[in-house]
Amino acid sequence: MALPPKWYQFLVSVFASLGSVLYGYDLGVIAGAIGSDSFNNQFKPDSNETGAVVSVFTGGAFFGAFFAGPCGDKLGRKMTILIGSIIFIVGGALQTAAQNLHYLYAGRAIAGLGVGMLVMIIPLYQAELAHPSIRGRVTSLQQFMLGIGAFVASWAAFGCYTSYGAHDSRQWRIPLGIQMLPAVLLGALILFFPESPRKGLQTLAKLHSHGNAQDPWVIAEFESIQDAVTYEKEHEAKSYLELFTNKSSFRRLFIAVSLQASVQMTGVSVIQYYSVEIFKQIGISGDDTLKYQAISSLIALLAQFCCLMLIDKFGRRWPLILGNIGNALCFIVATVLLAKFPPDPNNPDNSNKGAGWGFIVVGCWLYNFSFSSTCGPLSWIIPAEIFDTRTRSKGVSIATMVSFAFNTMIGQTTSVAIDNIGWRWYIVFITAGRPLEEMNYLFAQAPLFVPGTAAGGRQGFATGELERRAEEVERKGSITIHQEGSQE
Repeated sequence: MALPPKWYQFLVSVFASLGSVLYGYDLGVIAGAIGSDSFNNQFKPDSNETGAVVSVFTGGAFFGAFFAGPCGDKLGRKMTILIGSIIFIVGGALQTAAQNLHYLYAGRAIAGLGVGMLVMIIPLYQAELAHPSIRGRVTSLQQFMLGIGAFVASWAAFGCYTSYGAHDSRQWRIPLGIQMLPAVLLGALILFFPESPRKGLQTLAKLHSHGNAQDPWVIAEFESIQDAVTYEKEHEAKSYLELFTNKSSFRRLFIAVSLQASVQMTGVSVIQYYSVEIFKQIGISGDDTLKYQAISSLIALLAQFCCLMLIDKFGRRWPLILGNIGNALCFIVATVLLAKFPPDPNNPDNSNKGAGWGFIVVGCWLYNFSFSSTCGPLSWIIPAEIFDTRTRSKGVSIATMVSFAFNTMIGQTTSVAIDNIGWRWYIVFITAGRPLEEMNYLFAQAPLFVPGTAAGGRQGFATGELERRAEEVERKGSITIHQEGSQE
């Protein structure tokens, strides 16, 4: 018995999200690697070199996101995912076998290049794959699977940290090596899955009607796509420059890059990358830190699941606003605790355990729930939805590059900042359901200030328009669909 179309779309999207598992795994594993005794005994990095180990990965991802845009347009979504997987495997192998820091830098830069391609192209693939009624749920898989990766990495890092001695490199090599497994699986199987439905009628029919190209909804959606593609081909963005010169495109781009930059500046990467050093500032040991961080990754996973289930009900704007307020409040509490209750270096056993637990609960666990249920998933959902077909690859590429650029900056500077200004560094961080073709209205014709418009105006326009087309097709009976012009 064939799966219902929406279930098929969802499961294909889950598989594609293995690319996000890779990114999430690195976010979760690197704190344990750079904080392990064996890593520091072998490489003896200073604060700048530690920062480079972290940031060179996201620096590589910056360029990967850039190349993924044109690669996705020329070679298709599936081939781009395959290329990204292969590049990541090469980088992961180099990291695992690293004998010196330069060896490690090279591996992390190459792995970052692969991850950048994957996290840029996969939300596009998912958004183009999904029915409008489940698109928010599908594209939020990016953050959910990122959480899966971070969850596995946190426990792998904790297990290896406590199982191997201070001079046993398996303490950090094994966690780094595990990251190659999902990349192998993704690269091996992606070619067996469908291409983006924007590439043809048969793919659309396979996704939505068990291959029936005469299904009224499929025909209506195909006509909607064809109308949009025909118009957009006539006005196609020939270069990235047009994203800045066209008013509608620039508005989309501004929203997307502002969102990605602001999400990085919530401080999430600081906690993920440097948890061992940060927790040490309030008197918590390295093995306890990794244990609490692993629990935090489970909390984040539950929060991401909540977002996955509820995002299509509550929309995008208010969860983003409330999430940012929650993030800021958590960071205020955490910063105050770090400033007021530092550990006593002469008597660490008498450090303030109450303040330590307050930091763990508010600055780590509660913050992680707030971020992972709102800002984290939305930072991938919104950019994938707001661009039209002619600018989607280029626009999402730039937005993803901005995310990695800010991530790189934070990764490189945090280690030095912790050494020099301590808790003061954290003050820096205090500071729905439409077909993609119909998002044009919101950016070409909607007012600049749009609170409340999600509940009215064009709300439901897209779904209603497709239903109208489907009814019209059904009344006409069988018709012949020509596939000419079905290629973007």
